Amino acid sequence: MKNEMIAKIENGTVINGLGIDVTNQVKSDALSRALDAGEKVMWMNDKGVWKRERLLSQTKINEILMALDNVHTPAPEPVAVSSNPVLGFLQTAMEMKPKELFCSDLKWKFLSRCVIRGKNVMMTGAAGTGKTYTAQKVAEGLEREFFYFNLGATQDPRSTLIGNTHFKEGDGTFFNASLFVKAIQTEDSVILLDELSRANPEAWNILMTVLDEGQRYLRLDEQEGAPTIKVAKGVSFIATANIGNEFTSTRVMDRALMDRFTIVEVDALDEEKEKELLLQNYPELDVKFASAIANIADMSRKELKTENPRLSTAISTRSTLELAGLIYDGFKLSEAAEVAVLPFYDAEGGVDSERTYVQQLIQKHSHLDNPVVETVDTDVTDDVFTITE
Repeated sequence: MKNEMIAKIENGTVINGLGIDVTNQVKSDALSRALDAGEKVMWMNDKGVWKRERLLSQTKINEILMALDNVHTPAPEPVAVSSNPVLGFLQTAMEMKPKELFCSDLKWKFLSRCVIRGKNVMMTGAAGTGKTYTAQKVAEGLEREFFYFNLGATQDPRSTLIGNTHFKEGDGTFFNASLFVKAIQTEDSVILLDELSRANPEAWNILMTVLDEGQRYLRLDEQEGAPTIKVAKGVSFIATANIGNEFTSTRVMDRALMDRFTIVEVDALDEEKEKELLLQNYPELDVKFASAIANIADMSRKELKTENPRLSTAISTRSTLELAGLIYDGFKLSEAAEVAVLPFYDAEGGVDSERTYVQQLIQKHSHLDNPVVETVDTDVTDDVFTITE
């Protein structure tokens, strides 16, 4: 963290950085400096759990000091405190993992560690599996400034990554740096390079020196001797990429560029987790519809893994969420699928087409569009039975 003061507060003793068995005056002075600088304090409570907070007022300092004064247990023996800051931050990151994020604890922990260490990470996986959302949440969990760049939609890489030269009458020619230039100069920031696999090769060339661990700079011009911008301390780059034959308009990734990243694979959800996600986002959605949508998506994903798949791409989680939203807003399942899913599948080939296959998956749940309603015929006279023992 930028300007981070680490203090371990335990049983009335402030350890590491602030001294051992120091007086309240020393503690107060140190905490006051943290308040003036807008710094954060990392401390461990009496249960051995790391906490982290920014001191916002003298009142908070007084509360901490009072709590220390009220501890009557003898001061502990000096405790060996790890000089590795990652350990405390990782525990905080695990506590900050969003419940709605269906990313395994291991991958969340690994991704958080890479960000803390300022590593480059490439998140790979099918479209709509939550790669971008996961990157955003990791930045939030670690309280890092977050910058987003959609390289797949960028038509002018130099303008996006470097900037433009302009001419203004009276001022002459001047250079206007891009937001990316600001981002790489922001310490401990997280920079998301979304859809890097779809980017123009010129963008890859520009990023080569930026992402290289031994260089970490951006050259503003191709000319020799042109000014360069150094990447600030602690900056982490997270790229997302759809790699494989199933992804259309995806360029073959440059091997030298890929070698600059640590790969994190993001898996598609299984049927049960997909259903759970839908109900989290739409708690009032009928469970039968959530189950049907999850089943349709799961069948498409299993088909894609067969030896001779009849589909070129599976139904993504992004599409299942859209389906659930449309049904929640009053659309029938067949109607929602027609506008949110079928356009992704080719109709060429008639009954053997991809679209026909997906329609068949949907039709297995067509009964949900026309539920059977039981009625009572009030015109029928009840029969009278005589029961004898």
